[in-house]
Amino acid sequence: MSSSEQTFIAIKPDGVQRGLIGDIISRFEKRGYKLVASKLVSPSKDHLEKHYEDLKDKPFFPGLVTYMLSGPIFAMVWEGRDACKTGRSILGATNPLASAPGTIRGDYAIDVGRNVCHGSDGVESAKKEIALWFKPEEVQKYKAAQFDWVYEKA
Repeated sequence: MSSSEQTFIAIKPDGVQRGLIGDIISRFEKRGYKLVASKLVSPSKDHLEKHYEDLKDKPFFPGLVTYMLSGPIFAMVWEGRDACKTGRSILGATNPLASAPGTIRGDYAIDVGRNVCHGSDGVESAKKEIALWFKPEEVQKYKAAQFDWVYEKA
């Protein structure tokens, strides 16, 4: 497992509107993950349809796209060991009612359609999503000062 695995996390319009950006960033930072890219964006319908293309045949797809167009999204790339799996663990279950207290969705959400965040479900989807949301030059490469205090071995 590499300490440089990256994952894509997006704070959805409900999370942005509710002022949860700072707390969500703080949870990832406190866990030891490194923020390597972030931006507040209002993506196009085409962009969102491409992002959610694996769900296009689901009955909720049109509503999901409409909802994601309803306000700005805070897009982020986080880096660290097992970032995809652990990132999803920090978010909690897709259905907030099944999310444990202490997770983002467990603490801040009730309905699936307003579940605050999106997180990549694996390394390959993370690579695809990061490339869709960020230009290569927008993703920073640096060694965080805390690296040696977070990782026993590189």
